Amino acid sequence: QVQLVESGGGLVQAGGSLRLSCAASGRTFSSYVMGWFRQAPGKEREFVATINWSGGHIYYSDSVKGRFTISRDNAKKTVDLQMNSLKPEDTAVYYCAARQGGWGTRDYDYWGQGTQVTVSS
Repeated sequence: QVQLVESGGGLVQAGGSLRLSCAASGRTFSSYVMGWFRQAPGKEREFVATINWSGGHIYYSDSVKGRFTISRDNAKKTVDLQMNSLKPEDTAVYYCAARQGGWGTRDYDYWGQGTQVTVSS
């Protein structure tokens, strides 16, 4: 089992940048596929980015591709999301998640509490 805690959210102007970080506890962090998701007010939670155990396989949603970068450090048990060129439509609660069953953008097993990102126009 793994516990996840996100940090780094906040208020930023459009065009700005933020870096989210997710700290994990548990001995088997490196075995999990890690992902970031977000949920805007009144909308369903949506996939943002995912990274496999080695960092060699990464996938982004079309809405963030080219602007966001996911990375992980297995020694530190962290997964980060660098967000550049932020837009007001990126405003959401961002969640870190872990998946046991291999590569995928759905059906994650463990979730953090979320961190708020607000982008002003």
